[in-house]
Order: sequence, then structure tokens, then C-alpha cells
Amino acid sequence: MEVTTLSYENLHNHGQLFANMFRARHRTFIQHNKWDLPQADGMEFDQYDTPASRWVAVHRHGEVMAGVRLTPTIHRCGVYSYMIRDAQLGLLETIPRDLLNFEAPVDPYIWESSRVFVSDAVPAAERLRVQMQLIHEMVVSARSLGATTLLGIIPEHSPRLARRVGLDCVPVGPVMDTGGMNSVCVSISMATKLH
Repeated sequence: MEVTTLSYENLHNHGQLFANMFRARHRTFIQHNKWDLPQADGMEFDQYDTPASRWVAVHRHGEVMAGVRLTPTIHRCGVYSYMIRDAQLGLLETIPRDLLNFEAPVDPYIWESSRVFVSDAVPAAERLRVQMQLIHEMVVSARSLGATTLLGIIPEHSPRLARRVGLDCVPVGPVMDTGGMNSVCVSISMATKLH
């Protein structure tokens, strides 16, 4: 199993991995979760997949097992900035505006973590190991980008898993329905050490 952080700068070094990440997102979010998201050629993408973002992929032999996207909260592309802020501003119809207990920050040290997934093809016996690899590389990448905090929307009970592995993960909004699952907005401090 390998873990790679992709960017527009290095994707040429990783063959089909970048496209496979979007294919895995398509299987997870469109085919499995039945979310109505932009797609083309069997790949899921949205307005936040820009050169400012980074993508962490856990993979084996080119098959993406898990992934997450990191986006700086200071980035803008047209009317869009990052998912949590845009939802709060009412630019997204599918995410409630009251997802966060405070005004969504625009700060070079705060990045958004979004499109987090573990493929349903990952066997139950491997899921925790894959999740641990994903979380570890997400933290390493975020720190290398200068992030001190990540904001994200995760399943309601995930903060407990995050705390089990040493992440300082705190809910910062109400539990909400996001496409048929209960989720919560969280703040994750990059200052803590992982187990």
C-alpha cells in the first residue's frame, strides 16, 4: 500500500493515479452514495478541484483505496472559495448554511479537508489501516503546506475515530443530513502528534 499527495505540479509523475482518484470518488459519491455531482468519463469532480488544491490518495497498484482533498481557505475561483464557506454563504443548495458555529475563516493557516472517502471495495480487515494511512498523510501534507488547522465535514461519529488515533478533532457545528448520512463540521488541529 502506498500513499501519495498529488498536485497539478506533480501529477505527471504518477501516471493514471490522478484520474483514478476521480474515478474512485465517482464510485463512492455518485454510484454508492447516489449524490448528484458533476461527472465526466466516469470521474467525479467539482469547482474546488483547482490547482490550489492537493489530493491525498491511498493506493495499491494504481487502485485508489481512499482519498481526501485539501484546499486553502484563502483560494478563490470565480464566485467560489471553499465548500464550507460557500455553503455558509448560500452558494450551495445541498449543504445547509448553518453548518458552522462561527463565520467561515479566510486564513492562510486554515485549509479545508473535503471529499474524504474510503472505497467500499476495501475489505473490512483493512479499513482501519487504510484510514490510518489516509489520516497520517493528510496531516503530513497539511503541515507541509503550512496549515495549523483543517476544517471538514465528516460523518457524525468520525471524531471519535480521529481522537483514537491522536487527532485533535472537535465538532464546530450541528449534526446535519448530507445526502442521506448524518455529518458534522469539525476543526482539526495540526499541533497534536499522531499515534
